[in-house]
Formats: sequence, C-alpha cells, structure tokens
Amino acid sequence: MSAKAISEQTGKEFLFKYINTSAAVMNRFRYANVTPETDWNRLTQDHPWLLTERLVVKPDQLIKRRGKLGLVGINLDLQGVKEWLKGHFMKETTVGRAKGVLKNFLIEPFVPHTQDEEFYLCIYATREGDQVLFHHEGGVEVGDVDSKAQRLTVAVDDKLSDAQVKEQLLTHVPDDKKDVLASFIVGLFNLYEDLYFTYLEINPLVLTKDGVYVLDMAAKIDATADFICKAKWGDVEFPPPFGREAYPEEAYIADLDAKSGASLKLTLLNPQGRIWTMVAGGGASVVYSDTICDLGGVDELANYGEYSGAPSEQQTYDYAKTILSLMTREKHPQGKVLIIGGSIANFTNVAATFKGIVRAIKDYQGPLKEHEVSIFVRRGGPNYQEGLRVMGEVGKTTGIPIYVFGTETHMTAIVGMALGHRPIPNLPPVAAHTANFLLNANNSAVTPATTRTASFSEPKTTNDVTPPKRSKAGLPPEAQASSGCSRAKATTLFSKHTKAIVWGMQTRAVQGMLDFDYVCSRDQPSVAAIVYPFTGDHKQKFYWGHKEILLPVYKNMADAMKKHPEVDVMISFASLRSAYDSTLEAMQYPQVHTIAIIAEGIPEAQTRKLIKIADEKGVTIIGPATVGGIKPGCFKIGNTGGMLDNILASKLYRPGSVAYVSRSGGMSNELNNIISRTTDGVYEGVAIGGDRYPGTTFMDHVLRYQDTPGIKMIVVLGEIGGTDEYRICQGIREGRITKPVVCWCIGTCATMFASEVQFGHAGACAHQASETAVAKNQALREAGAYVPKSFDELGDVIKTVYDELVAKGTIIPAQEVPPPTVPMDYSWARELGLIRKPASFMTSICDERGQELIYAGMAITEVFKEEMGIGGVLGLLWFQRRLPRYACQFIEMCLMVTADHGPAVSGAHNTIVCARAGKDLISSLTSGLLTIGDRFGGALDAAAKQFSKAFDSGMLPMEFVNKMKKDGKLIMGIGHRVKSINNPDMRVQILKDFVKQHFPSNQLLDYALEVEKITTSKKPNLILNVDGFIGVAFVDLLRTCGGFTRDEADEFVEIGALNGIFVLGRSMGFIGHYLDQKRLKQGLYRHPWDDISYVLPEHMSM
Repeated sequence: MSAKAISEQTGKEFLFKYINTSAAVMNRFRYANVTPETDWNRLTQDHPWLLTERLVVKPDQLIKRRGKLGLVGINLDLQGVKEWLKGHFMKETTVGRAKGVLKNFLIEPFVPHTQDEEFYLCIYATREGDQVLFHHEGGVEVGDVDSKAQRLTVAVDDKLSDAQVKEQLLTHVPDDKKDVLASFIVGLFNLYEDLYFTYLEINPLVLTKDGVYVLDMAAKIDATADFICKAKWGDVEFPPPFGREAYPEEAYIADLDAKSGASLKLTLLNPQGRIWTMVAGGGASVVYSDTICDLGGVDELANYGEYSGAPSEQQTYDYAKTILSLMTREKHPQGKVLIIGGSIANFTNVAATFKGIVRAIKDYQGPLKEHEVSIFVRRGGPNYQEGLRVMGEVGKTTGIPIYVFGTETHMTAIVGMALGHRPIPNLPPVAAHTANFLLNANNSAVTPATTRTASFSEPKTTNDVTPPKRSKAGLPPEAQASSGCSRAKATTLFSKHTKAIVWGMQTRAVQGMLDFDYVCSRDQPSVAAIVYPFTGDHKQKFYWGHKEILLPVYKNMADAMKKHPEVDVMISFASLRSAYDSTLEAMQYPQVHTIAIIAEGIPEAQTRKLIKIADEKGVTIIGPATVGGIKPGCFKIGNTGGMLDNILASKLYRPGSVAYVSRSGGMSNELNNIISRTTDGVYEGVAIGGDRYPGTTFMDHVLRYQDTPGIKMIVVLGEIGGTDEYRICQGIREGRITKPVVCWCIGTCATMFASEVQFGHAGACAHQASETAVAKNQALREAGAYVPKSFDELGDVIKTVYDELVAKGTIIPAQEVPPPTVPMDYSWARELGLIRKPASFMTSICDERGQELIYAGMAITEVFKEEMGIGGVLGLLWFQRRLPRYACQFIEMCLMVTADHGPAVSGAHNTIVCARAGKDLISSLTSGLLTIGDRFGGALDAAAKQFSKAFDSGMLPMEFVNKMKKDGKLIMGIGHRVKSINNPDMRVQILKDFVKQHFPSNQLLDYALEVEKITTSKKPNLILNVDGFIGVAFVDLLRTCGGFTRDEADEFVEIGALNGIFVLGRSMGFIGHYLDQKRLKQGLYRHPWDDISYVLPEHMSM
C-alpha cells in the first residue's frame, strides 16, 4: 500500500529538517514525546524549555479534530501538563466509533496569538496534480474547508511560484503578510514533492510578527518511495489508526512482506473474534470481508489480510502459522472458523502455497482441535486440484473438519457455509491434476443458449484486419471521426496480429502467451522480442505448439524497436525501481500505443508523470500493479488468465459477448470464470491495477467497450476508494453509455469497521463518504446500471442480463469451434506427478531446494546451533553421519597438520611456478593438486589398505614387513626424507597423543607402530609418517566410533575417502603459497641452468 499516515512528530521533523523558505519558521524541533516509558527527569534534561515556558499537550495518535474533542491542553506549565495527563494518559477514549487508549502525547511551546493570525493550509494529491487549499481563517472552527477555501491546482510536473500563491490563494490576506506566507507555502510545496508526501495539512498555521508557527499538522507519505527517500526519511514508523493496537504479529508479517517479492498483509481487527481469514489476492480479500460482514459477521471478524504474488512454501508457512497462533490463544464458546479463500490464481502455484499452509495446520493440529476450529477452503488456479487434495488429506489425518471446494463453487459460497447460512454440500472428489489441456475438453459442438458457454457474437471481419481506431474519450463516434486528434488513444488495443515486446526475462509468462496464441490459432506468436539489459543480445528458446522456436533477446530497447517495427505493445516486468525509467523510454517510440506495467509499488508521483506523458502521446497504460488483460482469440498480457487449463475452462481461446474491467488481477480471473459459466464468454477483459492512480481508468475502458461492436454488455468490478465509478454513472445518464452495464463495487465492509482499514490494493481506501463502496453502488444503481445486492449475486445478475440480450436477439449463440491441443511442458507435467523419468544424478548428502540448506538431513541452522565445526560438516558431507565430537576434532587436527609442508614439495612448487606465470588462483591450485599421488601425499588410502589387509588377515608385523620386501613393494606410510626415530615428526606425535587419549580403540595404529619398530631398526628414517599415521588412525576411527558397520568402514577406505583429508588440508597451503607469491609480486619463474645437468643422449655418450 502506498499512502500511509505518519505521526505529527514525524511530519514536523521532516518539515523542520528539509523546508527551504525565506520565512522564519519558529519553534524548530521544540517538541517532547510522552509515552508510558517516559522518564520525566530525563525529558526535562533533554528539553529544558519545558521548565520555563507555557506549554500545549495533545495526543499524537492520528486523531482528527482533537481540539473539538477536548483532547488538547493549552497554556499550561509543566505541572499543569502533568495534571492534565492524569485525566487522559492511558485512558480509553471514544473517537467517532473507534475506541482506543491514549498513550502517546506531544508537548510543545504555547504560542500566544490572535484569531486573525490563524490560517488553514492543506496540500493533497489527485490524479491530475496536487491541490493546494488555503483559507485565511484557520483553527478549530475552520468548518467545511472544501467549500470555503481558496484552491490552486498544480499540474503534474509543474512548479508552484510565489506569484501564483499570492494571486490565487492569498486574496483575503493582508498585504504585509503575503510575502512571508507565499514563501512558506512554496517552500512547503517543494518539501511535499521532494519527500513524496501525498497529504499535508496544517491547521492552524500561525503567522505573527516573529515568524511562522506550525501548530497542528497531519500528513501521509507514499511508503513505496522508501527506496528514493530512505536517506531523508530514515526509519519511519507508521502508527496504526486510532482504535487499533499495533500488534507484533502485524510487524512480523510486514517485515516478511518487505523481504519478499510476494505480497503479505495482516491487520488484526478483533483478536477475540471467531471468524478468521487467510485469503489469496488483494481484491479477493476485500470480497471475502464484504461477504462476512453482509452475513452479519462484522463483530466476529478477527482479521483482514491477504497473500499474493506467488509466495514460496516457507513464506506461506510463516504467514499461516502466525494466523493459527493468533486464533488459538483464546477460546470462543461457539468454536472458530478459518476461511482459506481466493479467486482463481493467474500464476501462483496453488499446491506449493497450500503445502506451507498444510505444514502450519499439522504443527497446530492440537490447538486447532482444542479450540474447535473448522476450516473452509475454496481456490482455483495452477495445480489447484493437487492443493485441494493435500488440504483434504490433512483434514482426514488430523481430524480437523476441513471442507474443500474448487472453481465449480462460487468464490464466496464458503462464507455462507462457514457462518451457517447455507448447507455444506457433499461434492465428488476433484480431478487429481491440471492436465485437461492435453485433450479437447469440449464434447459437443453446440451448447443450449440458457447455459451457453461459447459463442461468437461479432462478425469475424471486425477489428482483426482493420487498423486500430483512435478515439477521444468522452466523445461520440461521429465526433471522434471529425476531431482529427492525432494523439487520441486507440479504441482497439489488441488484435490477432498484435505484436509485443516483453521487458524482463519472464520466460514462464512469455511461454504462457505463446501457448495462448497457439490455442487461439494465431498465425504467428504475439511476442516479437524480449528486452533484458543484464545480458548481451542472444536467442531464447520457446515452444510454439509442438515445435521449438527462437525469440531474440536484446540488451537495449532501441535495438529491439528498430528491428521490430511491427511491435505496438510493450509488456513491462521491470521492477518497481526501474519500471518508471523503462516506461519513459518505451514512450519515446511512436510505434508503441499500449504499455502494460506489471510491477507493484511504484511511487504515485512517478505513476502520475507517466500518465501525463502517456496522455500527451496517445499511449494507453494498463497498470501499474496489474496482471494485465486478455482479449480471447487475440492476445493476452503475461500471466493473465492463468494456465491453459483455465484458458480452456473459461473459453478464453475465442471471443464471447461480454467485456469487463476490474482493478484486481486475481478477481479478473474470477470474472473470467463467472462470465464463462453464465454467458457465452469474454470478449475482452482488463485489470487496470490496484494503485490509487492506474494508468487508465474504468471509464477509459468502458468507453472503448461501448464503441466496440462485438461487445454487447459490460461488467465493471469497482472498488472502495476514488471516484471513477461516478464517471460511469454520468456516462449512463448522458447516454454516452448505452450498452447494459453490470457493476459491483467491493469494499462495502469498510463502513462497518470502527477504525480505518487499508485493504490490499493501494487505492482501496475511502478518504470521504463518496469514495465508499456503498455510496458508489447506490449511485450506480440510481444511474441505471445493474447492481447486485452483493458479490454473491453478481453471477446471477450477469446471467439475467445476458439471457435478456439473447431473448432480444442482440446476442446470437454461435457454434463452438474446438481449439487445437497444446502439449504440456515437461517441468509442469513432472510437478503435477503425471510423468516420471530416471534422474541424471542421485545425491544423498545435500539438498538446497527448500527454504533452508540441508546437509545429510541436517538443516544448516542446526549445524551452527550445535557448533559442529568443519569436522562435523565433513562428517555429514563425506560420511553421511553425525560423528562424535572427538572424531570431528581429529578431522580438524588432520586438516591442520596437513595444511602445508613448505615450498619445496612438488605440489607447493607447482603452485608457486603457476602463480608466478600469471595464472589465476584456480589454475595454480589445480596445478599443485595434480601432483598428489602415491609418491606425494596420496599415501593415506594406500597405507590404510595395506595395514588393514595385513592386520585383518592375522599376519604378524614381522611377517608383513618380510612379505612386502619379498614382493618388492614399499610399505606405504613408512619413511621420511628428513624425520627419523631420533628426530621425530611433531605432527605425528600430536596426533598420536590425541588418539591414545580419545579413541575408544586403536588396534590398527598399535599394529602400525609395531611395524615401525621393525623398520626403524633397519634404518632410522623408516618411521610411520604423517600420511601413514592418518591412514591407520582413520581406519580405527571408522571401525570403532559406533557410526559404521565394518563393511561401511572398509568401503570408505576403498573409495578413496582418506586421501580427501590430505587434498582438502593441503589446498589451504597451496592457496597460501599462491597469495604469498602475488603479494610479493614475484615475476615469471625460470629455473637456473646451473641447477640442471645437461647430458648427451645415451647412445651418443657411449
């Protein structure tokens, strides 16, 4: 959500810090905050003026009209402030219908002044620009400022000047005050723009001979501009509306939301309530809340929230467990219900998100049964059948009553079931997967008109072959024809020949568009190219039906536009940070007449600038914060309409007679479902987006639909917030709109809540009575639109209007044409469990697929919690066991003693030579590692095998030595070039002491030491060297630690595990030598000639 209220203290802090004006702004930063934690002694030390000045005290909790409510203490000393607070601090107070506790107060210096020194000032954002309201009489009794105040509109991207302010706002202000006020107002407006305020009100603004005083202030900022304003804003706290507490769970979900590309929202309304919701989608979440309130559940509704944007299984689990934790803290005498609802998803994998919810239900099954919770589920979208199946299974296994429904059930029907207003039907089990699109699902060519789900009601020659007709909104067709306005927008946005460029590497969305094109029998793909700035130009492989095709990918947009002049649509998947710039760039090319902006969270000020430029250039913008739109049989934007099974189920592969426009992407897919079940289907549908200022409005599209012959009726799904629906009312009254309009505005529940609730969409909040859904529905009904009593009845009203049009002959049912079949992608078929294939690789040591890395079944967080160290990690990854602590320590000691043995050994020498030849780290390290073998460092495995074989066969140490001598073989692990029995290797001594002290048994080591006694008696340097010691000690470790069978221990020796110790340890030393040579800046190594013996070939020397 974008516009968020900030505290008065925060607003004044911004003003005092950043305002640039010649006016003298008084009492800068002179305010003190009082909370339950306040230490008065510390407060007076930090603000000594509290002890000497007269004061004002007031609550700072987003309360309007505090003066009229008697919530302001004026002209008090500090003791008077304390006395005043005794009657208000931590006391429950009623403001309107909201009840809340006063616990955050602001103390400021009292400013003596007269009534004629008080003024009113307000700046707020609208679609066309910013409104500046000024009234020369401010204060508590200011009254209806909308009707009394002077008003000035600053158009988007325009600047405000002192002269404008004086001329249009300060007409009733004395001349001697105009300069100061004009300078302050201009400075405040610039601050408002720079810091992305959306609302800023000062009442009263006091101007005395000393300067300007900002007494009371209310403000909202665009929270989505955090990435732009972070340096100036700092960490802003957004207080909850008065009457609603700030719960830590809300903050937790907000933090999850901030760290996620998905959307996660939670608002607690009544934690003691019995009705809880977990709804997918910003629009659907409002519809469910409306239905609960319509059915009398407003007082028991515990929460509002939504999850959308394809959250991961872990994110959904975290969200679900938060709600389950909250709803199982207090019992309710009637038990509780949890409504897990949603519209038909466009791209969210329903099964994946439901897995997270199922995990949470399993974790909380005890409390859920104890609190007598019943769960009602309704969902549709990709893989929804599997999601519903696992949800039904968890109900059976846990004993929790879980009722599961799919797209065959009206979206909000489960609310009536949950609240006991309608019976719970016994439905047959749903299909096990989403594979219908492999086959033609249509069994009959013609469907009876009354239950019709497929027809073409327009001549096939329209729109597909004619160029787009430009129309001027609000003008009748004949006026448009004569206006000759070259910058008017197109009536027809998409045809069977539309070509698009997709900004962003969204391969799944592009493939979905191509599959839709194919099933619509388009001649060519609708995607001409992809623009992706983060790679070079290349080709990307996609499927066109059964065959593979290549689409070009360009690094910059200029090349894409130049090489594809036929493109007139851009679909932008750019992030919220780059969407503004990429859209500006796209509008530089006259060939582009439609742009869809998918990103959510673009600052409103940037969106308004895009709208202004688009209007000037005749470009239609769909979005931001949208899934896009769809024109059945012609073109779809990105993920609109969901996967092919939904495309077929909703008959979106050919046009019907009904066009719709909604804000919500998820609800647009629900409308596809409703319209396909009640009429001959959709002709075109657009989701304009959930932001306060969408690129195009409801009326823009309704007028297009009015002027499109093939469209016979129009459906509008409006929403709380804004006034665009009133333009539809006006259009109906004036006769500009003559086709039947079925309209419903969601958000009717908002008027029933005691405190303000910001719904999932940024624009879904009423700032005045006319913006409420109830008011808009009434106005539409009075204007002549078909308005149902609730969303539950929307489908019935659509069907009634449609049947009337069929009866009149306006719509003539046509024969269904079956679409071509499209094969399913391998990855999706595997996801659905339809196919199986031998894996190319098998692994049993690590799994990175989930939310957390797993080492041999142990989560990485547990590895650190248990302080397992490098030895413990090696135990998991190499031996698939959690080894005893002494074993982990021994491994780490082995790595330490084998880390290096000087620069002269072959491996280090090779590494050094490579480094000095200018090679990189990996090449130099590899050069050193390649020298490891039986002669250097690779004796661990061989020593372990030789000693084990001799010991296991019962051979005495002397017999072993004699046999090796007789066979002409060296005993691996015996002998050292420098060390001897008289000059022992301290590395071996350290390891020997540790093994003797900690290993439960060391039989093989004892055997090897007996062999050493025999070999050193012949020659002092034939000692058990470090390789041999580690080899035999490791065999003792594997055989006696209790984690392995004898066969398993022998297998690890056989497959070369022990040499890995030397390789890993010595890699540390080789890297050290490489870094050392680079640090010393050593040049190319050339071996000195005097260290080489040059000899003739043997036959010549003879």
